[in-house]
Amino acid sequence: MTAEQGTLRRFSPATREWFAGAFAAPTAAQVGAWDAVAAGEHALVIAPTGSGKTLAAFLWALDRLATEDPPADPRHRCRVLYVSPLKALAVDVQRNLRAPLAGIRQAAHRLDRSIPNITVGMRTGDTPAEERRAFLRHPPDILVTTPESLFLL
Repeated sequence: MTAEQGTLRRFSPATREWFAGAFAAPTAAQVGAWDAVAAGEHALVIAPTGSGKTLAAFLWALDRLATEDPPADPRHRCRVLYVSPLKALAVDVQRNLRAPLAGIRQAAHRLDRSIPNITVGMRTGDTPAEERRAFLRHPPDILVTTPESLFLL
């Protein structure tokens, strides 16, 4: 078994199936990050564009959201926070999370497993007041925001 295959064994069957269908193998950045997280350590991922940094940062959290029941109180649902220095990057991150979430859900369905509906939301200075109020009642599982908006929260 390669180190990459060993790393993927730490994920749920649905996440493994989606990843194996979408990618040939994890990148070195991903393996290093996931090994650190699995060991309870922090990770700083420095790698070139296209090396899988977004999944290195998020896949562990996405897998946990897919395998654990959400909190009973919907106001406590937000469990992953991504603070982006730029609104444009926040938009990209939010968009880039949709593919793995859809892929994991489809893989779970093929494996006859259910996963909770995982939501992604974004809050920036441009978020309308109505959406900000809705966030207080029903926050997303994953919040992508900017430092200024986080301060206001």
